Amino acid sequence: MNEAGLTTRKLHDAAWLKKGPLARLLDALSDDGEEARVVGGAVRNALMQLPPGDVDIGTTATPDEVTRRVTSAGFKAVPTGVEHGTVTAVADGIPFEVTTLRVDVETFGRKANVRFGRDWRADAERRDFTMNALSASGDGTIYDYVGGLADLDARHVRFIGDPARRIAEDYLRILRFFRFHAAYGEGEPDAAGVAACIAGRDGLAQLSRERIRMELLKLLVAKGMAPALTAMADTGLLGSVLGGVPLVADAARMAEIETALGLAADPVRRLAALNVMIVEDAERLWQRLRLSNSEHERLVSMGEVWWRRIVPAGDAPARPWLYRLGPERYTDRVLLAWARTAVDPADQTWRELATLPQRWTAPVFPLKAADFMQRGVEKGPALGVALRAAEEAWIAADFPSDHETIGRIAANAVKDAKAT
Repeated sequence: MNEAGLTTRKLHDAAWLKKGPLARLLDALSDDGEEARVVGGAVRNALMQLPPGDVDIGTTATPDEVTRRVTSAGFKAVPTGVEHGTVTAVADGIPFEVTTLRVDVETFGRKANVRFGRDWRADAERRDFTMNALSASGDGTIYDYVGGLADLDARHVRFIGDPARRIAEDYLRILRFFRFHAAYGEGEPDAAGVAACIAGRDGLAQLSRERIRMELLKLLVAKGMAPALTAMADTGLLGSVLGGVPLVADAARMAEIETALGLAADPVRRLAALNVMIVEDAERLWQRLRLSNSEHERLVSMGEVWWRRIVPAGDAPARPWLYRLGPERYTDRVLLAWARTAVDPADQTWRELATLPQRWTAPVFPLKAADFMQRGVEKGPALGVALRAAEEAWIAADFPSDHETIGRIAANAVKDAKAT
């Protein structure tokens, strides 16, 4: 290509572009003077030999023309964002966002007044980071107008053009900068980008809590989470987002422990390691990040002081914890306790404690209210006393299942209930 400032490269493996519904869709959108390319993250991921993920398509065709061509090709066209040029094409059950090339005439937050166009360079220059501005045609040719290929080769996350301007267009890009560095970058984050993030940090207050939550949880499961969090903490950005003192070393240890155990990265568990010491911390994060109810409840569980008493001492002392908490919260608390020690992530004693749910399934308490009523306990407070006493005795006896022991436990509970 002879166009000034344009770099091209061929994908080593472009099979995903050349077959299936994506290939047919690109063909339908790329004739009679129009052109369509895959844009953004799918191209970046393909170059990094990662799964493409969601595939977005840019095109010179207008939304009306896209709709006509998609329908004519036998696919379904859904007008998901026509005012911004986006039509979702559903091909063989797979959704592809197809967006007409555009220029942002005016931007404010996430919203923008746009003008449709046919200029691939202008469309690339309006994006956030250079590695996200690459496009690929159906034959596997990569087009780079902003230096994204060089930055991708160097694993360098860099804003397109003036970082301050890119951030002012959408202040969420502050968090996205560190999240993308954690996911795709290496070494120190781009100095100009960091400086612009610090300068624009007051803009974070304009963002919805849901959007901040989404970016932070994605950052917490990225491979480079720890150095990215450290960079954010060093600049004061992380404390501003969390509203509390970040414990980056604990979050890093949690990640190491999960890896050692072969567990998937868990953003809620890592968030607890990062910023939850007491229940009040969980309540603060719930409000600041608008966490879901289940996320909030897990953080509250990990914020209770009970986890501080966890000491590896074999399966028997741990079984009551697993019975009362259930597998997820048991694992949460054990791993948090482990992360707050200096014990190596490969420690076998802690590993056995953490993996107890894989070896033992908590049984169901075998006694019911009817069992005690048959023994003469009437409905009311005494019945509740008997049930609770029997369950505690059953747990203390290490969950027996034989009828004789269970009968004896029930009899003793009835005796105690009638005595109160």
